[in-house]
Amino acid sequence: MVKFMIMFYKPQTLPSFEDSYNSFLALVERIPGITRRQVITVLGSTQGESPYYRILEVYFADYDQMQAALMTPAGQEAGGQLMTFPARSFETIFADVWEEAGASTGETN
Repeated sequence: MVKFMIMFYKPQTLPSFEDSYNSFLALVERIPGITRRQVITVLGSTQGESPYYRILEVYFADYDQMQAALMTPAGQEAGGQLMTFPARSFETIFADVWEEAGASTGETN
């Protein structure tokens, strides 16, 4: 499984960001092949205040499926909307995901 992560820095104007973000999220919902989506509102970090405000994680079965989905008309439209956010107000990364079933370490009591 792979995910496409978009990490938004703290916005200068929250209402404007929320309007743009909600429009963007509505377009992301139309991208084919998404297996899971997580919207994360950042509360802080172990070092205090985090530079991030919100993180969007969009999961796909594999890298090729993600690439194909992002190239669809819906993916391109969402990408176009993302580019309307202010310069340097977000970062994007692709990540390979490994999850252990049940999140168990195998430890017994």
